[in-house]
Amino acid sequence: MCGIAGIIYRNGDGAHRIGRDLTRMLQSMKHRGPDSTGYALYTVPREELILRVKLADSHDLDDIDAAEDIRRRRRQAEARIRAAGARIVSSEDINPYTFAATLDYAGDLKRLADHVESVPRAEVLSLGHALEIVKDLGDAGTVARSYGLDGYMGSHGIGHVRMATESDVDISNAHPYWAYPFSDVAVVHNGQLTNYHHWRRRLEAAGHRFASDCDSEIIAVYLAERMSQGDSLEAAMVRSLEELDGVFTYICVTEDALGVAKDELAAKPLVLYEGDDMIALASEEMAIRTVIDREIETYDPYESQVMVWKR
Repeated sequence: MCGIAGIIYRNGDGAHRIGRDLTRMLQSMKHRGPDSTGYALYTVPREELILRVKLADSHDLDDIDAAEDIRRRRRQAEARIRAAGARIVSSEDINPYTFAATLDYAGDLKRLADHVESVPRAEVLSLGHALEIVKDLGDAGTVARSYGLDGYMGSHGIGHVRMATESDVDISNAHPYWAYPFSDVAVVHNGQLTNYHHWRRRLEAAGHRFASDCDSEIIAVYLAERMSQGDSLEAAMVRSLEELDGVFTYICVTEDALGVAKDELAAKPLVLYEGDDMIALASEEMAIRTVIDREIETYDPYESQVMVWKR
């Protein structure tokens, strides 16, 4: 079933409690997806790159030797970052199996990501000048506490609560997805692509890697591929409705925009609020009402509709 949510503040100065607000929205929909929760959070773009890397899953910590193995992978990952030509400005352990680094790097992002992922079990969760992806097993309250998201300040973001149906319950198959190897593009999705294998083969043939077997990752890479060829976000999303088959609603974010698209059947729910201060959207209206303390009017986007807002 799954649930998706997004917020973009019209004043994009990065001074909004996006982590807290998205947590409230996602926690209200935990009945739609108890297996994992994820966030794509955006702050004001900076010159340096923000890299987030997963080295293991939480259940791997049950192994008595896991901690030392993960520490060794961390050292290897940092060595591979330097080997790719990046300078590590700062780095920190987010938890025992995830770390974040701020990098001085002006080279090719695919080269950098591939260097990091040459370390066994390492996966680049996100890479960009504004984007940070956080995802893990459990409901939104659990994940937010584990990653300290209540105090995260930003301009916009999206989130997802997942009920696993066709892939494993682990971090790699949790949403959102970074659009490897493109900077600052991420997607959450509710539904199913029926031409998943067709597009995966096409995109892999073009040199893209996929970290999961989830069809939502196809949408992220498809959109970023179109934008890399000159399409605007809106144009790429409109084209996706012609080329991606299935029943779905998805939200895409870039460093300065948020967009939503519904397929031609519009069977997957989405409720939208447009205010003077923010745009908020979610699979259920009650999620929007957790962050707005006044009476509001909402509506549902139409079938085959694409809508994009900028911060």
